[in-house]
Amino acid sequence: MTADPNRLALGEDTALVVIDLQKGILDLPITRPAAEILKKGIALAEAFHARKLPVVLVKVAWSPDGGDLPTANVDRPGPAAAPPAAFSEIPADLAALADVVVTKRHWGAFTGTELDLQLRRRGIHRIVLAGISTSVGVESTARTAWELSYDLVFVEDATADTDPESHAHTFGKIFPRIGKVSATDEVIAALDS
Repeated sequence: MTADPNRLALGEDTALVVIDLQKGILDLPITRPAAEILKKGIALAEAFHARKLPVVLVKVAWSPDGGDLPTANVDRPGPAAAPPAAFSEIPADLAALADVVVTKRHWGAFTGTELDLQLRRRGIHRIVLAGISTSVGVESTARTAWELSYDLVFVEDATADTDPESHAHTFGKIFPRIGKVSATDEVIAALDS
């Protein structure tokens, strides 16, 4: 019997990386109810945690003085001042399941952080990726991960965007070219096989 190349295979070299499921981002108007995305993020984290596979939570935050805010000459600039500290708080139910918390100051979770080091030292070669927002933090992280030769799995129903067209474009055009698109139930089932 030949192995099915489309079958989702998740082994001991797999980590869950959840992008920006934090209070300030969950409060944004997104393509799915924030409570649903948080619930699926917690379900994934519980499944990984139960199998002793790393759960990495990524949050975006800046210094209180805003000195480390990204600066660029763009048409749609980011925040002009650092949001309050509560913006970056991860809900307690999810935070309790974290093995690693990474603070980023850019769109992607690899730029200027220890994420690659934390994953490689744990023997991780495959990342299951979810969070908010699909076309910004999740996609930026995914592109760098792919360039760093990680295998990628994207959990579509545990990921959301502020713009439905951007979410659809990323999942329809970008993610299938750099990884496998899956759903929460499929990922949890693959962990059990």
